Amino acid sequence: MNLFDELKKIGIVPVVVIDDAKDAEALAEALIKGGLPCAEVTFRTAAAAEAISRITAKFPEMLVGAGTVLTIDQVDRAIAAGAKFIVAPGLNPKIVAYCIEKGVPVCPGTQTPSEMEQAMEFGLNTVKFFPAEPSGGLNMIKAVAAAYTTLTFMPTGGINAKNVRDYLAYDRIVACGGSWMVKKDLIKAGKFDEIEAMVREAAQIVKEVRG
Repeated sequence: MNLFDELKKIGIVPVVVIDDAKDAEALAEALIKGGLPCAEVTFRTAAAAEAISRITAKFPEMLVGAGTVLTIDQVDRAIAAGAKFIVAPGLNPKIVAYCIEKGVPVCPGTQTPSEMEQAMEFGLNTVKFFPAEPSGGLNMIKAVAAAYTTLTFMPTGGINAKNVRDYLAYDRIVACGGSWMVKKDLIKAGKFDEIEAMVREAAQIVKEVRG
């Protein structure tokens, strides 16, 4: 099973911002217990690489990727920390080519047909659609998917418990990225029980929609 097949089974990828790496293991435990054994740990903070390293060391069964990856150096640090995939907000040809060379799955951000074609030119079948809701949401995805019949999507941005069902119901969506169940302030306050409860609700939505 390839990475994107695994992500499709999970359905929702929690997009995580961790300020302090000491919170990483408790967060991972909440995600696993809640039923979403996956995380995209974003390189928006200095703690990202260490957080990935701590999670992958303690929970090797968890599917951990690095998000908001903008530089070659971040790709190297993410891989060294044990990240199983790389996600970027945009399509930087240099980053995509480097990930392919390193043999790590990459999901670049796209918004336009031209960017999607660039991704296809690299041999990619799955792209991030970002920011999803401000860019036309599911209607936009369906419109471009009609032209690019081999492409599948990981929409992120503005997706929440209210609209995620519609996205998940569309067969060309691999998984949705979302941060509503892993809010930064809850992580900071150590409210992992609350996080686990919201993760469980999100996992239940996937089950109801996808079976």
